[in-house]
Amino acid sequence: MKLAIGSDHVGFELKPIIIEYVRELGHEIEDLGTFSSERTDYPQYGKKVAEEVASGNFDAGILICGTGVGISISANKVNGIRAVVCSEPYSAKLSKEHNNTNILAFGSRVVGSELAKMIVKEWLNALFEEERHAHRIEMIHQIEK
Repeated sequence: MKLAIGSDHVGFELKPIIIEYVRELGHEIEDLGTFSSERTDYPQYGKKVAEEVASGNFDAGILICGTGVGISISANKVNGIRAVVCSEPYSAKLSKEHNNTNILAFGSRVVGSELAKMIVKEWLNALFEEERHAHRIEMIHQIEK
């Protein structure tokens, strides 16, 4: 799987840990910023990752800010994006199985690095249960129109 990752300054320290872990799991991952701990605004990174995923340049994305909320709201403004904020692995797994989420977000002020890894692993390993949930995803697409 080819992933894009982005964060604001608050998620900057956790991001390289997640990048390394995703690579250990055998996936490609590209960092789309921020590239320093200097104060910045999360919407630009939520939008940047979301646009790249929506365009098909990446299979999925990961976003990190303080809580995961603001950056995921920004990502969800892009058509075709189903970003989820998760603070534990079970919701991450079900978000993929039931909602076919294509961006995972979490907060570096909410989860530590080991919990973040567990969340990422569950999300990446989960598969969309298309036969049960495809019609709901289509309903979401209709709302976007």
